[in-house]
Amino acid sequence: MQSVAAELVGLLADVAPRLVRITAFITAGVFAANVAVAFGLIRYVAGVSGVLTRPANLPDEVGTAILTTAASTTAGYATLAEYRESGLLDDRATLVAVVINTFFGFVQHVFTYYVPVMIPILGVTTGVLYVSARAGIALAITISGVLLGGLFVSERNVDRRALADVEAAGPESDDRTSRERVRDAAGKSWSTLRRIVPRLAVVYTLVIAFVTYYDVESLTAVAEPVTAILGLPSSAVPVIAVYTLDTTAGAVAIEPLLAGPFTPRTAVATLLIGGILSFAVSTFRRSIPFQYGIWGPSFGTKVIVVNTALKLVFISLTVALLLAPVW
Repeated sequence: MQSVAAELVGLLADVAPRLVRITAFITAGVFAANVAVAFGLIRYVAGVSGVLTRPANLPDEVGTAILTTAASTTAGYATLAEYRESGLLDDRATLVAVVINTFFGFVQHVFTYYVPVMIPILGVTTGVLYVSARAGIALAITISGVLLGGLFVSERNVDRRALADVEAAGPESDDRTSRERVRDAAGKSWSTLRRIVPRLAVVYTLVIAFVTYYDVESLTAVAEPVTAILGLPSSAVPVIAVYTLDTTAGAVAIEPLLAGPFTPRTAVATLLIGGILSFAVSTFRRSIPFQYGIWGPSFGTKVIVVNTALKLVFISLTVALLLAPVW
């Protein structure tokens, strides 16, 4: 009994400092991110939207939806849905606009999730590499959308006469005072932390205990042939399994292993592979309800298929690049 209590105390002594450090970074990052959003700073990142829509043969007004997506994914998609319903864009042009939207939808998550949450968990080196890989994937998809628009979208797919009937659903004016914006940012930050930190504490403690008291390599030896093909440690298998269900928990699961079998490149590749497998979960949990709600089942299914296919292609290419023997 005493040995169990001693092991528990030792485990908590190991976990507590790491958890406090991560929580402090997440708190500061989430609050700073929400302040940036409250003051509209995030919208400046989307200022290049017109540069992308013109080569894709889309009206400049579509840039409004792209800009809005950087601040609110729902608002951005709703703007595109209005353009489609008004007849400004047909289905082909709308799909191209949705693809171009990808990077700007990612921008929002950089400020609200990837930088304030994932980098503190994974550490600067692995965290920055992970966020950079994700950014590169999103940007590659957006550029693909521009190229597809240049090749397959023409005046036949855009009815500019419908512009007279379209009310641009750009970002609403905000007349809050600076103090009110900061207070609202603090409230949103508290809501985020209240959701993330308790789960993080539980998962982190369980993962540290698992890694400390069990031989992960021996438990996953059955997967060795598969992981060996990709050049990944066999301990990548449980990490991928956890990441498939929850991205934050997956990052927590791999963090203790960064000093052991994983390098930053293999860690990021493992998380990206988990991202591929998580599509099935996230599609039913988030994509179908969201896309069907915006577009309806028929066109919503097309959006899901196109988005998923492009993500699979570019995530796979990124994994291959990370694991290439030339490094």
